[in-house]
Amino acid sequence: MAQREWVEKDFYKELGVTSDASTSDIKRAARKLQAELHPDRNPDNPTAEARYKAVGEAKDVLTDEKKRKEYDDTRKLFASGGFGRGYNGGGGNFGGFADGAEFNLGDLFDQAPQAGGANIGDLFGGIFGRGAAPRPTRPRRGKDLETETELSFLEATKGVAMPLRLTSQAPCTNCHGSGARPGTSPRVCPNCNGAGVISRNQGAFGFSEPCADCRGSGSLIDEPCEECSGMGVTTRARTINVRIPPGVEDGQRIRLAGQGEAGLRGAPSGDLYVTVHVRPDNVFGRNGDDLTVTVPVNFHELALGTTLSVPTLEGKVGVRVPKGTSDGRILRVRGRGVPKRSGGHGDLLVTVKVAVPPNLEGEAAEALEAYAKAERAAGFDPRAGWAGSL
Repeated sequence: MAQREWVEKDFYKELGVTSDASTSDIKRAARKLQAELHPDRNPDNPTAEARYKAVGEAKDVLTDEKKRKEYDDTRKLFASGGFGRGYNGGGGNFGGFADGAEFNLGDLFDQAPQAGGANIGDLFGGIFGRGAAPRPTRPRRGKDLETETELSFLEATKGVAMPLRLTSQAPCTNCHGSGARPGTSPRVCPNCNGAGVISRNQGAFGFSEPCADCRGSGSLIDEPCEECSGMGVTTRARTINVRIPPGVEDGQRIRLAGQGEAGLRGAPSGDLYVTVHVRPDNVFGRNGDDLTVTVPVNFHELALGTTLSVPTLEGKVGVRVPKGTSDGRILRVRGRGVPKRSGGHGDLLVTVKVAVPPNLEGEAAEALEAYAKAERAAGFDPRAGWAGSL
């Protein structure tokens, strides 16, 4: 979207949030609206489809820190009258020019050489992140899309290939995105020679405006495609196969280049961003690239030492518990954790936790009482020095 449109659009109002809303609040509001307005839930409803796209545009700007700052600065500047008296917020005239000449918002952002050789685009390049370079006139790149998916813990750590179903603008299958009826091709616009803009002079100023014949595309379609009416794209459901890499974390976003909304008339497609949600596992946990697991043990296993059979992502492994191991100790097994992005694996962290029998009777109780007596006779006191002089 061109920055010139930001002056006339209130993205905060579109999402129903305040101008000081946090990024997480903005994303939450956008997700709720997109779910309500999704084409799958509102078939053949052009109003809902238009609002769905408007919400997407607002989200794209307000969740990008740099774009949001530019948007806020732009609207503040125009609201304060920073471009001279007479601005009425939407294509009106600007006061302060000789002979009552009127200039619209589009003219202001176009190239306009001054007497000193500078132009208006240069003056405001710092605000909009651009200088005097002319606006691209070719069909613009498709919008980026966002979606979410849920994985099990093992799928997230091992990686998985899965299908994702989307409803969005995609290249027309009839004309393959050209917009022209099969067997024909678009031709170069003779009015602008394919530039998409017409330059004109008005006194000391030079202006460029979109070509009226081709509407800025630089080409004409004499026989539009019947399926897409010459746009080169249609809204349809599609399924794409996504490869989730091993080791993906909960909340991580994965970028799929070129899988977003299709551009008009063969322009490049946007990207697709997939946010991954990972379901907790009953056995395993995760600490960065390390895999964690808690193993129940008996007291005598810690006191006398033993070897435990512990599950991992690739089967079981034997873990040696040294004699005299304390309850809650973490034992590390190298290279048995989660796959790393840089290669290799993290470690397996095994926490041993004593399981106390809820009811101990008979020979087991007698044996434990005998052990407690022998322990006291040996002088072992687990609370010796524990509370100091208290």
